[in-house]
Amino acid sequence: MLDKILRYAFGLTGGLTGLTLVRFLLIQNGMTEYLTTIQGIGLIVLVSIIFGVVMFIIGDRIIRFTFHSIEKVENTIQTITIYELLMGVGGLIAGLTIANLISIPIVKIDVVGVPISFIINVLFGICGIYFALIKKNDISALRTRGRLPKTTKLLDTSAIIDGRILDLSRTGFLEGELVVPGFVLEELRHLADSADDIVRSKGRRGLDVLNMLKNDGKFPIAIDKSDRNNQIEVDEQLLTRAKEMDAKIITNDYNLGKVAAIRGIEVLNINDLANSMKPVAVSGEEMTIRIVKEGKENGQGVGYLEDGTMVVVESACKFKGQCIDAVVTSVLQTSAGRMVFAKFKAIKPPVPIAGVGEKA
Repeated sequence: MLDKILRYAFGLTGGLTGLTLVRFLLIQNGMTEYLTTIQGIGLIVLVSIIFGVVMFIIGDRIIRFTFHSIEKVENTIQTITIYELLMGVGGLIAGLTIANLISIPIVKIDVVGVPISFIINVLFGICGIYFALIKKNDISALRTRGRLPKTTKLLDTSAIIDGRILDLSRTGFLEGELVVPGFVLEELRHLADSADDIVRSKGRRGLDVLNMLKNDGKFPIAIDKSDRNNQIEVDEQLLTRAKEMDAKIITNDYNLGKVAAIRGIEVLNINDLANSMKPVAVSGEEMTIRIVKEGKENGQGVGYLEDGTMVVVESACKFKGQCIDAVVTSVLQTSAGRMVFAKFKAIKPPVPIAGVGEKA
């Protein structure tokens, strides 16, 4: 509907342009009285119709081209960050400033001075934007030279509920600023109001962790006033916001980390950090392990180290409930955790207790 209205508007504009042009030419040539004659009126109507039809036809293409250009601009704006936008504006201003300095003597040239100055402004403006964008990283490096770069880190719902971010912030290993997006805070509130006891407990725990982070004062934390869009998933909004702010994401969500990596967004997974801090088991190392259950494969026994790492021991199923010596054969490391594979070496003799079976 809008394109039809615009096409008719183009046609009307063309008709009025034709009418104005004929009147102007007749008056300029001293033929004012010709305007009131039948021939003059006929000429005005004919030219107005021709201009109107031409503009009506051309208008359709102009409208489609304009809509297509606007759509491309919108898509481009959605993909660039605020930093890139500001750098582009800065480059444009610098380019136009240089262009105007060059144009001061040129604009005084008769006839061609103004067009040449206009072309110079356009070219230098485009070049300013181009060079500012391709050199944005170098400019950022100059701005931060001499000090460690500090990056913004967005907190995911899973990382907040987990609670370990509170202990991590107190260690001093983190730098930059922790930011909680508004839609993440809104999701925590919805979880805290849930009818399900477990979900409600998680939501309230997340809010308590945020309050402790805020009141602790050992690490800067801010609330980003970004509204929640119920039509888009929270994870998708988090990825978009991280791209806009050029920020990292702190999360426990393995799948979110994979999607973020595809989009070029850096993710700090707390589970990965926790796993990397566990003692490393190497092939050939001997360990004492208590077998607590049977494994999936025939004859396997399963035990756990003090840090919770699962140990799968071959041919140890029959020693369930006992401590054995085992030799590490391999270690499997994933974001979900670490798993150690070992083979049975010898059963661990029970430690004698004074007064039971012998004299103290």
